[in-house]
Amino acid sequence: MSTTQQPLVLAAELALAWGDIQRHHPDLPNLAAPEALIGESSSACGSELGFERLLHEAAHGLAAARGIRDTSRAGRYHNRRFLALADELGLDHSADPHASSGFSLVTLRPETRERYADTIDRLQRALDMHTAATSGSGADRVRSFRGPSARHGSSGGGVRVKAVCDCGRNVRVVPSVLSQAAIVCGACGQPFRIVDSGAQA
Repeated sequence: MSTTQQPLVLAAELALAWGDIQRHHPDLPNLAAPEALIGESSSACGSELGFERLLHEAAHGLAAARGIRDTSRAGRYHNRRFLALADELGLDHSADPHASSGFSLVTLRPETRERYADTIDRLQRALDMHTAATSGSGADRVRSFRGPSARHGSSGGGVRVKAVCDCGRNVRVVPSVLSQAAIVCGACGQPFRIVDSGAQA
């Protein structure tokens, strides 16, 4: 599989994994643009892309769907309302809140890992293939994914600009991320192109 196909494959697996979460939590909104999550960065929610990270994002998704304010301080501090949603999704936070990020550091419960075992394995295989294709080695796991940085006020290491595809969908992306490999639209199959280099997220 070519390097240019890898973001599309990983985005598809992220969407499938999100759908698996939705089956247990029907009010979780759809993941509108999973391809836009690859390479995004936010210091508030951790760093490693994986199913645990996706459940963290699902807690924010439930908060958005229910009109719950689950963070403060520009999205950095995760409050007890976030913790309650994380608990609902099968995540734990065993320590006291962190001074700056609150209850951001959540972990999978054993029964949650068991419930989603097939999903976790499938997503990890896609991550390993993506890493091997983009770094030349499958030994290191993807470490750059931290979720939608626009929500947390992070630029992801650079100014994010608008990129559009042929069907008119758009994403915000750091140009250096887009230069590593194409981000392909899941709707029309065409790559996103930067058209507004001065716009920030």
